[in-house]
Amino acid sequence: MGRPRTNDEAVGERLVARATEMLATGPRESVTVRAVAAAADASTTAVYSLFGGKDGLIRAVRDRAVAGLFQDLSAVPSSEDPLADLHALAAAYRRWGRGHSHLYTVLFGGAQSFDPSGEVGTQDPVRPLVAAIDRAVARSVLAGDPTSIALSLWITLHGLVTLELADALDAPTADAAFRSAIPAALRGWATPSTFRELRDAEPAP
Repeated sequence: MGRPRTNDEAVGERLVARATEMLATGPRESVTVRAVAAAADASTTAVYSLFGGKDGLIRAVRDRAVAGLFQDLSAVPSSEDPLADLHALAAAYRRWGRGHSHLYTVLFGGAQSFDPSGEVGTQDPVRPLVAAIDRAVARSVLAGDPTSIALSLWITLHGLVTLELADALDAPTADAAFRSAIPAALRGWATPSTFRELRDAEPAP
């Protein structure tokens, strides 16, 4: 007779949640099967039966983080203005990172290997960003290699979100930094005509 499905799902959720917290707040070496099981009020057998062991549990955490960020970025609608889309995607990325601090830390802190030079998978969190950049390049709004543009924008976003999660910036400072840093990053890849338009649209200091 198989294990009760509802109980399995509930135990699995607790194990993933506790593993996420432990991966985000401590060294990966401290995340043992015994430690996670104890934190989740589960047995070590549950880790093996549900995930196949520690590596499978860590993959489950990583997959949840990837799926969550991908879902939120994919929900941003496309428009006729690729630059507006990139601003909206940047805002969605920041919201997800601030709203899922442990998953964000795990995603970009060791459990997930980010390979910006690799092929973009169908559910890669960076896919919606690259798609918007492709549209901007095709319309001669931005100029350059789309992967390089995506990487530079991600570096800007990651730096800001990381500082926010570390409480290194108060809310007004972080908001002001976001409003200035993202346009500045995009201007660096703008075509000459787009650059002039963006500069002309800037509010007076």
